[in-house]
Amino acid sequence: MTVLICDDHAVVRAGLRALLDSAEGIAVAGEAAGGEEAVAVAAKLRPDVVLMDLQLGSGIDGVEATRRITAGGGPGPRVLVLTTYDTDADVTRAIGAGATGYLLKAERPEELFAAIHAAALGRATLSAPVARRAGAPSAAPALTPRERDILGQLARGLGNREIARALFVSEATVKTHLGRIYAKLGVDTRAGAVAVAKEQRLLG
Repeated sequence: MTVLICDDHAVVRAGLRALLDSAEGIAVAGEAAGGEEAVAVAAKLRPDVVLMDLQLGSGIDGVEATRRITAGGGPGPRVLVLTTYDTDADVTRAIGAGATGYLLKAERPEELFAAIHAAALGRATLSAPVARRAGAPSAAPALTPRERDILGQLARGLGNREIARALFVSEATVKTHLGRIYAKLGVDTRAGAVAVAKEQRLLG
């Protein structure tokens, strides 16, 4: 899979390129030093995943760049935020802009590789500290078997229609169950639900 690195620090980009070049199955397609450049390069190269920093100096920030890259929907590039910032506001803005995952730069290389693979498949990944800030409850919530089934399909990156087909239920039923799952997990996004489920080992 191909990756576009967007970070305004040349040393960071070089380090990430060297790191990703050592990973099996991952190829760096290009780099961008700013938000506008990332949008343009992503449109040209169509990478599987864009590694996006949030603070990019002058010009648009990583959140706005993410929004523009994902605006078309469909099978376009997935955006995986890779940053040092983990405030509630940053996480909420990034996920709301369309980011598939939110990873902190303090993560181990193996976690980064796994997150890139997950993002390419449309699966949400959040660093554990981010998931906890998102409101993960301390005790594992009681999910019904059907809610666990839907959560499992959600972790595979399936949309509501695909989940409905896989489980032979209506989309309305899927939406109802998702609402209950979000409430029990203390989240309000698909990415947050999957992150909390992984952290609390709710996925069989």
